[in-house]
Amino acid sequence: MRRRDIMSGVAAGLLAVPVIGCAQDQAAPRPAAPAAPAPAADSGERLVIEVADANGRPKGQPIVIQLLPDLAPKHVERIKALTAQGFYDGTPFHRVIEGFMAQGGDKTGTGTGGAAQTGLPNLQAEFSPPSRARFTRGTVGMARAGDPNSANSQFFIMFAPAPSLDGQYTIWGRVLSGMDTVDGIKRGAGPNGQVTGPDKILRARIVPAAS
Repeated sequence: MRRRDIMSGVAAGLLAVPVIGCAQDQAAPRPAAPAAPAPAADSGERLVIEVADANGRPKGQPIVIQLLPDLAPKHVERIKALTAQGFYDGTPFHRVIEGFMAQGGDKTGTGTGGAAQTGLPNLQAEFSPPSRARFTRGTVGMARAGDPNSANSQFFIMFAPAPSLDGQYTIWGRVLSGMDTVDGIKRGAGPNGQVTGPDKILRARIVPAAS
């Protein structure tokens, strides 16, 4: 089964330093900054993830994620269904790249697993144009293989913005609280970020938004 990784090379691209052009006699006008996307509608539900180290010791505060069904209704329903089944409990953050993202949702911890083994098919892509949603710090997206319609159960949380992912991966949530916990997830080694002795999801659950 093919790995459901973020596109290879993207992490390196994040660290590239743009070349500054030589000064001209007159400064060229700066391009206008792109308009910020309109806020996504609130579903009224949250995904709460409790993180533990490889020995099962809790780490930090729970990660609270706002679900965004207006952007990706099928992906949100998949996340809710898998969470209700307890699928994510005990799964590792198997691929974690400094300055990029933390990826989890694979029971095998190899990057090749998913929920297809339980009979759930892959999902059709629900990509958002950058005018609606972007991959910024705290954005939660769905991992996939080379086929855009191959997302299944694996997901990733962004440590930092990655414009190269905009419109290429499905966005289904955003972190509302607990980014300190996200930042503390154990990093991997090498260009692929595979983690030895990874942190894991101790428990995941869906709760209503606080009134």
